[in-house]
Amino acid sequence: MPPRVSPRIANYVDALPLEPGLQVLEIGCGPGVAAREISRRIGDGKIVAIDRSEKAIKQALAASVTDLLSGRLEFRNVAIEEFELVQGEDRFDLAFAMRVGALDGRHPNAGKRAMKRLKAALKPDGLLFIDAAGPIKGEDILI
Repeated sequence: MPPRVSPRIANYVDALPLEPGLQVLEIGCGPGVAAREISRRIGDGKIVAIDRSEKAIKQALAASVTDLLSGRLEFRNVAIEEFELVQGEDRFDLAFAMRVGALDGRHPNAGKRAMKRLKAALKPDGLLFIDAAGPIKGEDILI
């Protein structure tokens, strides 16, 4: 049985401007709770959820069997500082991170590399949400 959605994650997901058809990137997905919730809200869209922890990705995969079958959810074991679009993959409409050290100021050098990768992964008018900060447009990401 998948883990329940905590109030913190539920509130964060509720605040995102989700709509059917969006291409979403979650950075630091842990066991995939938010990713599963988003996959259920974006209709024919898709969410790619990444985490640097192999253990977290294994947990996410194990808890997401039904959601993975929908084709709207994908997990990848990669750090945001190393993230690249796969060949033929569209850029993302929206990206978000909750408590990710490379993006919340705890690891500034990793943060610079991460922002460069995010600028390449987001559409120019795509939005990046980091914790409680307001959205940043893809074209406005400073690298």
